[in-house]
Amino acid sequence: MAVRSVALGYRLASKAAQIVPWRFGEATARTLGRVAGRLGSDRRRIVERHVQRIRGGELTGADLRRAVDDVFASYANYWFQSLRLPAMDPHEIDAGFTEEGFEHVVEAQESGRGVILAMPHLGGWDWAGSWLSRVVKYPVAAVVEPLEPPELFEWFRDYRRSYGIEVIALGPEASGAVQRALGEGAVIVLLSDRHVGGAGVEVEFFGETTTLPAGPAILALRTGAALIPATAYIRRRGCHGVARPPVPALREGRFRDDVIRVTRALAVEFEDLIRAEPEQWHVLQPNWPSDRSGAEPAGTGPDEG
Repeated sequence: MAVRSVALGYRLASKAAQIVPWRFGEATARTLGRVAGRLGSDRRRIVERHVQRIRGGELTGADLRRAVDDVFASYANYWFQSLRLPAMDPHEIDAGFTEEGFEHVVEAQESGRGVILAMPHLGGWDWAGSWLSRVVKYPVAAVVEPLEPPELFEWFRDYRRSYGIEVIALGPEASGAVQRALGEGAVIVLLSDRHVGGAGVEVEFFGETTTLPAGPAILALRTGAALIPATAYIRRRGCHGVARPPVPALREGRFRDDVIRVTRALAVEFEDLIRAEPEQWHVLQPNWPSDRSGAEPAGTGPDEG
């Protein structure tokens, strides 16, 4: 009964997002996001720590509170846009999408190397994936964390398929499924700024050591596919996609050493993408060991306001 209620809630939210005017929907979503962010003390504390890392600990008082509010507002707007996508035709998706660096994707795809888009949880990747699939006509497959209960995950899988994104569940079978999809010409989307299982690599990320997933580097090194750091910043009624030059992913020595080198290079790219619009980094969970221990992030201090 609870599963049905949750799924029904998402269906109703999707229908509402698809019928309300854009301006009203975005404004409402952002307001609700700010309110929700004020109510969730644990998540708010985590987001505050993330903001302080990105901003070098320079924000305090009202400035810090506004910056944290902006993250929750942006996250809610991401959901508004994503829930609206199935009702949008390719012309509308294309009209709302701008890009820079897309030539890196085209070059890799046309060369037959294959494309891996390594993305942080930044902006609105669903819109970018839908644009690639429904406008550019590249098949797109994304690896995402499984949800509980499984029925809810299946609903999201079907939902994303409706706007052009095939979903592969992160887990033991994911590696084989990803390599098959890559071999069939799909652009692979890997959300790669949170380590949630499997092989990981210690990296310096915003001045503090944490672990990022090794999967993108392993896949690129094994297949020769281009490993392209990318994101899609949310804009009014759309997104702006950014694709960076591929991270060099060539064998130079021991495989493990190569994985470490490539993953650390990817971490630097993610820092640059996130710093450009930090309010759009939608990681609301602990992402550094000190987040779980309660210690202060490196280089930051308590809120003085």
